[in-house]
Amino acid sequence: MSHSIGEIAAALGAEAEGALDLRVTGAAEPQAAGPDQLALAMDPRYADGIGKGRAQAAVVWPGADWRSMGLKAAIFAPRGRLAMAGLTRMLDAGPDIAPGVHPLAVVDPSAEIGEGAAIGPFVVIGRGVTLGPNARIASHASIAEGVRIGAEALILQGARIGARVTVGDRFICQPGAVIGSDGFSFVTPEKSGVEEIRQTLGQRDTITQQSWTRIHSLGAVTIGDDVEVGANTAIDRGTIRDTVIGRGTKLDNLVHIGHNVQIGQDCLICGQVGIAGSARIGNRVVLAGQCGVNDNIFVGDDVICGGATKIFTNAPAGRVLLGYPAVKMEAHVEMQKALRRLPRLAARVAGLEKLVPGAGHDTGHGDD
Repeated sequence: MSHSIGEIAAALGAEAEGALDLRVTGAAEPQAAGPDQLALAMDPRYADGIGKGRAQAAVVWPGADWRSMGLKAAIFAPRGRLAMAGLTRMLDAGPDIAPGVHPLAVVDPSAEIGEGAAIGPFVVIGRGVTLGPNARIASHASIAEGVRIGAEALILQGARIGARVTVGDRFICQPGAVIGSDGFSFVTPEKSGVEEIRQTLGQRDTITQQSWTRIHSLGAVTIGDDVEVGANTAIDRGTIRDTVIGRGTKLDNLVHIGHNVQIGQDCLICGQVGIAGSARIGNRVVLAGQCGVNDNIFVGDDVICGGATKIFTNAPAGRVLLGYPAVKMEAHVEMQKALRRLPRLAARVAGLEKLVPGAGHDTGHGDD
C-alpha cells in the first residue's frame, strides 16, 4: 500500500510542494527513514535528522527550507500532532481479520450480525446480540447475551463484553478489556467499620467482627459513539442504573471505572486511573495517569487533573488540580516549594534555640 505526497497532503488538508507524485509506503523518524518512507520532522529540532536518513519527502514545519535538506517534496504541518493523527489514520492497515464469520467462531442463531462484519476465530457471540454493520471482532473476544453494538466497531483480541451492554458507533476496544463486570458492592448486617470511620474520620470505639453480603449488579453499561477503551481496562456494570461512558471519551490502559459511574463527553482518562462507584464526571475532563476519584462525588466540566491527583471532594468546573489530596495546581506548587524549604527552616530554628535560654526544652504537654 502506497500513497503519493499529493494524496497525503489532500487528506490532511495541508499544503505541499515539490514532486507531489512521489509515493511512500510508510512513515519514520527522520534519521531512520528510507527512500520510500515519509520523514516526520514537524519541528526545527528534527531538521538535522533528515540529513542522516534517506527520506525523499518529509512532513515539516511551515516555512521550512526543505530543498536545502535534500528533499524532493514536503508537506507543511502547522500543527504537528494533528497532522500525525491524519497521517497515521491513512497508513494504519488495522488488524487482519478476514471478512465474514470464521468457522471456529461460535455465534448464537438469535444474534443479528450486520452487513460487512468480520468475526475472527474463537469469538463467542451470545443470545440476542445485535452487531452493527462493518464490525470487526478479533480472536478470542466474547460478547454476552443481549449486547447491542453499533456500526464500525473494532473489538480486539480477548476483550470481554458483558450481558446487556449497549455500545454506540465506531467503538474501539483494545485487547483484554472487560466491560460489564459486576460492581464491587458489599454490605454488612450491622454498621461496618468503614461506615464508622466515614463518620468519625478515624476514631473507633469498638472493633467487632463483620462479614460481607454481596449486592448484585442489575444494571449494565451504556457507551456512546466514538468511545475508545484501552487494554485491560475494566468498566463495572451499575447496581440498578447503568454505568455510562459519554460520547467521544477515551480510556487508556488499566483504567478502572466503578459501578454507577457517569462519565461525560470527550473526556480523556489516562492509564491507571481509578474512579470509585457512583462518581459523576463532567464533559471534557482530563484525568492524568494514576488519578483517583472518590465515590459519590462530582467532578465538573473541563477539570484537568495532573498525574496521581486524588480527588476526595467535589471539583468545580474548569478547576486545574494536583496533589494528594487535590488542591489547585498553583497552591500545590507553592506547597511543594515550602516543603523543600523545611530543612533550611529547621536548621534556622535550631540555631535560634541555641541563642534563647530554655528554648527547645520539652514543655511537658506532649504531642498535639
